[in-house]
Amino acid sequence: MPSGIYVDGEDKTRCWWCSGHDDYKEYHDTEWGCPVADDRLLFEKICLEGFQSGLSWLTILRKREGFRAAFCDFNIREIAKFDGGQIKRLMNNSAIIRNRHKIEATINNAKRAIEMGKEFGSLGAFFWQYEPKMRRAALKNKEDACFHTTSGESTDMAKTLKKRGWKFVGPTTAYAFMQAMGMVNDHIADCHCHERIEQLRRDFQRP
Repeated sequence: MPSGIYVDGEDKTRCWWCSGHDDYKEYHDTEWGCPVADDRLLFEKICLEGFQSGLSWLTILRKREGFRAAFCDFNIREIAKFDGGQIKRLMNNSAIIRNRHKIEATINNAKRAIEMGKEFGSLGAFFWQYEPKMRRAALKNKEDACFHTTSGESTDMAKTLKKRGWKFVGPTTAYAFMQAMGMVNDHIADCHCHERIEQLRRDFQRP
């Protein structure tokens, strides 16, 4: 068995990072890497990736329902209207990460997302243009996976977002977003999800 793969009681091979946590395993099996075109889900994920900065994804995952409740289920137009009163309320909400800079960045990014939706037709159309054009070989092991934390495309995405006024979206955050939203398939080759994600990506209609 290659490094980076574990087998649990179900005799299923999985990527190492979800070992030991049922909620993480559920996320790995049912969400991570599945291609997404829906603007609300794309916006939610890129915001949560920003909140993750300096923390673990497991921490954010376990607070995701709290974030959804606090941020109007990541309704972009509603978040763009948030003012000082809402910021104060969010800073007192223990169900989320109470970081003022990240909260303010989410409100700012909602405004930028509205602008981009008008320009590109959808956020999906903007984000999916950064899907790598060249197919990369499947990740073989943990060492291979840990080596790929950014890409040329994630760097370009982050640079473009920064120019457009987005905050808390660097190349590493952008690449984690691309992994989660299915723009790349970074399940290790021997993970039981790898081939299913490949098929989903083959069938996916790009926005």
